[in-house]
Amino acid sequence: CSHANALLQTEVEMFEKWYRKMEPCGPSLQPLSETHDAPPELTQVLLRSQGSGCAAAGIGYKSKLHGATDYFVGLTVEQKCELAERELTEMKDEIQRMKEDSEQTLQNLEAVIEEAGVWWTDVKKAISDFEKDIVSTISSKKGSIIASEKLLRYMEEKNRQRDLLREKLRLKNYLLKGYKKKLQQQLRQKEQMGETLREVRLQQLQVRNAQYQEKIDEKNQELLQLKLTSGKTVQVLNFYRRKLQDAMETSTSLMKDVSQRKELLEKIEREAALVEEQRAEAESVNRQLRKQLSDYGVPPVLSYVQKKMAVADLENSLKAWERKVAVAEMSLQSYRRAWNQVKMSGNQH
Repeated sequence: CSHANALLQTEVEMFEKWYRKMEPCGPSLQPLSETHDAPPELTQVLLRSQGSGCAAAGIGYKSKLHGATDYFVGLTVEQKCELAERELTEMKDEIQRMKEDSEQTLQNLEAVIEEAGVWWTDVKKAISDFEKDIVSTISSKKGSIIASEKLLRYMEEKNRQRDLLREKLRLKNYLLKGYKKKLQQQLRQKEQMGETLREVRLQQLQVRNAQYQEKIDEKNQELLQLKLTSGKTVQVLNFYRRKLQDAMETSTSLMKDVSQRKELLEKIEREAALVEEQRAEAESVNRQLRKQLSDYGVPPVLSYVQKKMAVADLENSLKAWERKVAVAEMSLQSYRRAWNQVKMSGNQH
């Protein structure tokens, strides 16, 4: 309830403010003739409210000042919206004016700060020049007379510069005063001729308004054409952006492929170097084998036959000896069995 009451209080205050602007009874309020820009329905409602005693306010409540009348006037939702919109517009205009005033004040302050900075730079320069030309000479032991002369020349130069600046500013002030008088005279002449030239100026303004309207139409057509061109340009730009993105993706894949192929090439080069080493070794072995092959000599046939016969004889003798060994092993086994039987019989006895 308190929130709803606060909203109603705000609404009532806004409507009272609007009514005071349109009320002709107060000494510092605007008459109805100055509210020609108000909506007709709202003006009629306010006229009715003023006709009831100039204090009913037309905003949904009964006046306590004029108790003799019970006439009640209420605003519709559309009229309330209209009042709220106009109040919002006025607030925006006031905020814009405050913003412009603050910007102007800020610019003035910035100009003052800039002027102070320039002045302070000049002061520091003058201090540094004075210290360099005068103070450094005074601090030396043998420079008292020279220092006094330099100080006098320095002061005379500064006085002369100040006189020149004062004369320059006086002339500038004189010229500005003359220009001000000229402007004031022109303004008075324009004010005197304003009544006679008002109709001519009105016609000229109408002609200029028509010309400006034509120019505005032309500019609107140009703006429409530029908007169409801008839309086409944006479409072309988006197309080329997509194309550029595809090209970048293709370039990225190609770079990966190139890097993979470089790695493969390095691997192939390493394998080629290894194969080259193996080939060099194989060639070395091949040369050695070729050398041995070139130095190889075939023995005579008779020697080969004799050696073959000797090998056959050795094989035959080897087989005979093997048979003899087998017979000897069998004899040895029989002797061992007999010996074992003798030992067993001896042990029993």
